[in-house]
Amino acid sequence: MDSPKITRPEFPKGYVDKPASYLTWAWVAEQLTEAKHYWLASVRSNGKPHVVPRWGVFIDNKFYYDGSPETRHARNILGNPNVTLHLESGEKAIILEGTSRPADKPDPEFAKQLAKAISAKYAVLGYAPEPNQWDEGGLYIFTPRQCIAWSKFNEDPTKFIFE
Repeated sequence: MDSPKITRPEFPKGYVDKPASYLTWAWVAEQLTEAKHYWLASVRSNGKPHVVPRWGVFIDNKFYYDGSPETRHARNILGNPNVTLHLESGEKAIILEGTSRPADKPDPEFAKQLAKAISAKYAVLGYAPEPNQWDEGGLYIFTPRQCIAWSKFNEDPTKFIFE
């Protein structure tokens, strides 16, 4: 995936009238890579929202996470793959919109990379998957369409668009 197009998000008058700078995608990607806790919002078939904390890894501008296909969010994305993913902070906000779907069985080398990256983050919390963990499913991939982020709301709100 190429680097995203950088622009400014639209806000009502009086919110951010004189922004001073833009964030870089490198800064955003670093925050996404280093984060341990992510929030995923999906939509139930009746239109009601569902939000759940997720563990995962951000690799090559995509977010990989796992879980049972029986979970609410996994069932939701089968009917409507449009989701929002964001980090915990509201002060340094990163809000991504895109689609999530069940991933195909990863090739062995990528499965090793995923297992190593996930284990590096979560082994201390009791989770260290083996590379063959996703051979029968349970791996999901989030692909962003756009991202709105800021490190200082009044100074650098930035919108990234993936084409």
